[in-house]
Amino acid sequence: MVEKSADILMPEPDGPAIAPRGDTAPTPTDTERELAGILADLVDADDVPADSHFFTDLGANSLVMAQFCARVRKRPDLPSVSMKDIYRCPTIRDLAAALAQPASAPAGSATSATAPEPASPPAPPARPGPSAPEPPPARDAPGGTVRYLLCGTLQLLIFLGYSFVIGMATTQGYEWVASASGLLAIYLRSLVCGGAGFIAVCAFPVVAKWILVGRWKAGEFPVWSLAYLRFWIVKALLHANPMILFVGNPLYVMYLRALGARIGKDVTILSRSVPVCTDLLTIGAGTVIRKDAYFLCYRAHAGRIQTGRITLGRDVFVGEKTVLDIDTAMGDEAQLGHASALYRGEEIPSGERRHGSPAQPTQVDHVRVPPARCGTLRRACFALSSLLQLLLIYLPLVVGGVYMVFAAVPALSDRLDARTRATSTGEFVTDTLVVASVLFLGGLVLGVAALCTVPRLLRLVVRPDRTYPLYGFRYAALRLTTALTNIRFFTWLFGDSSYIVPYLRGIGYDLSKVEQTGSNFGTEVQHETPFLVSVGSGTMVADGLSVLNADYSRTSFRVSRVSIGARNFLGNNIAFPAGGRTGDNCLLATKVMVPLDGEIREGVGLLGSPCFEIPRTVERDTRFDHLRTGEELRRNLAAKNRYNARSMALHLFLRWLHTVALTAVGLASVDLYGTLGHVVIACSLALTVAFSAGYYVLVERMLTSFRPLRPRLCSIYDPYFWWHERLWKVPDHYLALFNGTPFKSLMWRLMGVRIGRRVFDDGCYITERTLTAIGDDCTLNVGSKIQCHSQEDGTFKSDRTTLGADVTLGVGAHVHYGVTVGDSAVLAPDSFLMKGEEVSANAHWEGNPAAPTAN
Repeated sequence: MVEKSADILMPEPDGPAIAPRGDTAPTPTDTERELAGILADLVDADDVPADSHFFTDLGANSLVMAQFCARVRKRPDLPSVSMKDIYRCPTIRDLAAALAQPASAPAGSATSATAPEPASPPAPPARPGPSAPEPPPARDAPGGTVRYLLCGTLQLLIFLGYSFVIGMATTQGYEWVASASGLLAIYLRSLVCGGAGFIAVCAFPVVAKWILVGRWKAGEFPVWSLAYLRFWIVKALLHANPMILFVGNPLYVMYLRALGARIGKDVTILSRSVPVCTDLLTIGAGTVIRKDAYFLCYRAHAGRIQTGRITLGRDVFVGEKTVLDIDTAMGDEAQLGHASALYRGEEIPSGERRHGSPAQPTQVDHVRVPPARCGTLRRACFALSSLLQLLLIYLPLVVGGVYMVFAAVPALSDRLDARTRATSTGEFVTDTLVVASVLFLGGLVLGVAALCTVPRLLRLVVRPDRTYPLYGFRYAALRLTTALTNIRFFTWLFGDSSYIVPYLRGIGYDLSKVEQTGSNFGTEVQHETPFLVSVGSGTMVADGLSVLNADYSRTSFRVSRVSIGARNFLGNNIAFPAGGRTGDNCLLATKVMVPLDGEIREGVGLLGSPCFEIPRTVERDTRFDHLRTGEELRRNLAAKNRYNARSMALHLFLRWLHTVALTAVGLASVDLYGTLGHVVIACSLALTVAFSAGYYVLVERMLTSFRPLRPRLCSIYDPYFWWHERLWKVPDHYLALFNGTPFKSLMWRLMGVRIGRRVFDDGCYITERTLTAIGDDCTLNVGSKIQCHSQEDGTFKSDRTTLGADVTLGVGAHVHYGVTVGDSAVLAPDSFLMKGEEVSANAHWEGNPAAPTAN
């Protein structure tokens, strides 16, 4: 029997009470009768015994119980019920008894931010309670539309101007390098040109920030306003900045200081999420921030940008996939675990540890590696050597290499020569196909060669379970291994098919004896090193798995093996740390926090952050099990493999065709070189973005035959699911370029999303576009996601999700399928809104899993 941990697992039915609504609660007997009647309608039963287990006896699943919760919440005479309550109290009798208890504040939440701050800034204001939600701004459709259109027009003009300047500078730099004679002269000019360009591109956002904004202050302003336009310019420049390549390097910390952040010594930042309002960021000495953590110092809420302080003391640890909302603080030596969040106004006192969404106390120590000798001199030398490598090696190779390619390829060099510039249509087509094929196939071959050789050599340098100091050769080797083995193109190509298994094995995964399903892994899998990942037989993994097989302290790091048990199913967006306490036959739900203490969990499901137990499976989820064994599996798997192979070939062809089109534009501009070609080359960035967006939108709509998707429930061996997987392979990384602009809504509309007017999308991702509806004036934050499907073991389910008008999705919030969100509702940062939930108008939901806050 699995022992339940007070910090991690499900409390017993007589745990914390659920707050009843109204002055008095109904008697347990009356409540039992009403609850049983509601559930009987949903499970199509004449009677529901009070002691029948919702899942094992009645055969209900989480979608049915979500509908049950929604119906109960609509009854003013009954207390509010959440999915966490359902799993905690899985019978009518237990649930009614818990509802009848007097309300009590849940133990373990983060303290109010009235305690002393760890640094000089004043304490953040008290977190707005759910009883006093922030009111949405008054809707002014005509005026709002004018601001919306004006802001979009100005953003477009600014982008075109920036692209033109970059393009003209690149053209002039190329001409200067091309006029050199001899390899030494070409190298020196490439060095000067590349170095000057790098410094200019890095310095420009700093200058723009201080000119346009000065120092960021805590406050708020409406989106689409002139204040927002200044904010967007700074944010866009920071996101396009090459300094993002130095994340995990002391140079990146120095760059944030130049932008106004107050950061102490020996700080290590591994997250690529760039803080925008840097003057509001304070980080004490020795703090470690893991990758995929959000600490933006701003958020979008109800059509307004709100800025606020984030204050971290000395030796703080911020875990993987965490969210720090504005006006939050962590004291000296405080820790926030993986898959956790601090909501606005919350603080972790000095020396204390929290995890979960919202954060709760824990005894888990997330700093699991001893210190090593890593002084200021070592950090300075590492930063300087990284900069010198970039300036003296990489940039000259890129700049000079472009010139050498133009000089070596006749199709390009002849066009630059005015005496031989005239070409026939046949020659132009031939040259385009040859150059595009060389670029595309050459990139594939070089990428595979580097992937199969360099990491295997570097693994000899970094040994498992040994502590190494940061910012040395071994640290650089680990960072290079991580970069090379997490190239998104290859997991995108092989994921959601049987071919992902040999690929992962080839880069170093230990997959033991694989029970091939055709969908063992999704298209998004990442790790620090692939050579220390073990996955048991029969395990299936959805998208968004991040394997944390490297631990960090302020001065050291250590890599260690991460083992995922056999016959597991891992949902979306999971950080799996070394030492995770899960074994065989577990279901890890979407966004679950993998436990790091207690007994090893086996034969159970885990949901939430912090996690609690749920049933591993239910009767209704096993309807397709006969397709997963014996001769049926062999025949279905062979058919799926053939279909997936055709999907991979199709999308390689579509990628190649995209390269051909861009190459044709490039060769045409070279043909015009010296006249109109300068303008065309200068506008190449804008042309590339516009063409790529239109191209892939057209590809996706053609694959769907310009028809919307329909909700489905089927096996992964149904041909419909194979076709649905094919849609997930259409590239959509270009969408990030439109974040925070009206053009993001336009792109969603072109892709089939039923989206309203003046929607502010700062970085939301939508998996099934034509199953999603979004109302007017909604606010979608960075890292939020609307996922209209799930794949649990061998079953695929999809359904519609609808957001009403003025809805706000917080930073990192995740909305599942079959969900309806009412007008002006708010989903807090890092929350997980489970499938089938119904959120009433003006409600405020938070947590993982999300539940309505008490009124």
